[in-house]
Amino acid sequence: MPEPIPFSEPPWLCGHPSPYYNESHIEWQRYCRQFITENLTQYAMQWENEGQVPEDKYSKFAKANMLIPNLPAPLPKQALEAVGITTIGPLRVEDFDGIHQAIYVSEIIRSGLNGPASSLCTGIAYGTPPLLKFADKALQQRVVSDILSGKKRICIAISEPDAGSDVANIQTTAKKSADGRDYIVNGSKKWITNGIWSNYASMCVRTGGSGANGLSVLLVPLKDQKGVSMRRIPVSGQKCAGTTFIELVVILSHHLDRSLISLPRLDDVEVPVENLVGQEGMGMKYIMTNFNHERLTIAVKVTTQARVALATAFEYCMKREAFGAPLMNQPVVRHRLAKAGAQLEAQWAWVESFVYQMGRLSKEVSDAKLGGLTALAKAQAGIVLNECSQCAQLLFGGNGYTMTGQGELIEKISREVAGARIPGGSEDVMLDLSVRQLYKNYQRATSKASL
Repeated sequence: MPEPIPFSEPPWLCGHPSPYYNESHIEWQRYCRQFITENLTQYAMQWENEGQVPEDKYSKFAKANMLIPNLPAPLPKQALEAVGITTIGPLRVEDFDGIHQAIYVSEIIRSGLNGPASSLCTGIAYGTPPLLKFADKALQQRVVSDILSGKKRICIAISEPDAGSDVANIQTTAKKSADGRDYIVNGSKKWITNGIWSNYASMCVRTGGSGANGLSVLLVPLKDQKGVSMRRIPVSGQKCAGTTFIELVVILSHHLDRSLISLPRLDDVEVPVENLVGQEGMGMKYIMTNFNHERLTIAVKVTTQARVALATAFEYCMKREAFGAPLMNQPVVRHRLAKAGAQLEAQWAWVESFVYQMGRLSKEVSDAKLGGLTALAKAQAGIVLNECSQCAQLLFGGNGYTMTGQGELIEKISREVAGARIPGGSEDVMLDLSVRQLYKNYQRATSKASL
């Protein structure tokens, strides 16, 4: 194996001792590197320029069971066995842990581009867990097998035109019909990754009054359904991730004869009550629990993207000459690389520790103790990406500002920084959330100690 470019690999892959990784993780990383390079990484730039990942790639990942690692560990063994999935590459399903997942997430963005990876992964990663954790058996049996096998696609639909990180302010409503058989859903969702390709959305809606206690989660049918209008939203980065605007504009129903009738445009969508995920009024809890998984995977992915940017800049500075010598001979260049590199490696070590801790704590304890810190790690990942991207773009000079040629990757990464700092909880909101939760936990602990 050739000597890696500095900063291009995490320390454990450079031969540095680590307490986190065992032989199973090493074998899994090799498998992921080979499969993902062959089926995604080498084509990522082409697909991002075209704005679309070929449709058959999702099926290819599904047939290899390589969509499953997007789910949080431990994997749903019983649900996977129901569709004939007992292994993923060299791993048995029951042996898959959080470190295996972090390796997968890191490997899938080694191209440095989030769009192709998000095109394949985001929907199943964040739309499926609410069903696996909170939906009743009847709803799970109806839809989960098709999602896990890749026959159907799903997304998570939370953000709205007027409610992004402020989840408690969601305005999309779901009210019971007169006969009590359906929820009448009225509203819209915006910035929904993978929405345009999805058969279903795990959708946060308002079934009660104002505030967090009025929220619930519904499984809403999307693709090829009368009454649901979806269109792609042009965004500055991640062009092939399928960012979508969803409008719920005509009645849908579980009554087949009614669903085939051409109806006038209404501001309603009718969804069977059986599509309620868990209990009414518990939507905020379900979403927040899901957010911890989402934010940690974002932190892994974004920190890896920062690694790609910085390593690409390091390599460029070794070969690019200016003033009669390689750029690397300039102290100011080395200083800039060092500052970004220190942030990168500190962030990576922090993220690794989170992955380890979450694998050793119960979900309930993890959510309570690490929820705020996970939000902070997600926010910091975006800050580190911004530092590494700016460093790379400045060192590439004009090439880093050019959409083709030597600096094409760096120019594209620079346009994805906002996509790391906003989705999954906007940076300033995450910073505030982290301190509020830490403060709340401290108050709770000290009040109990004083009793």
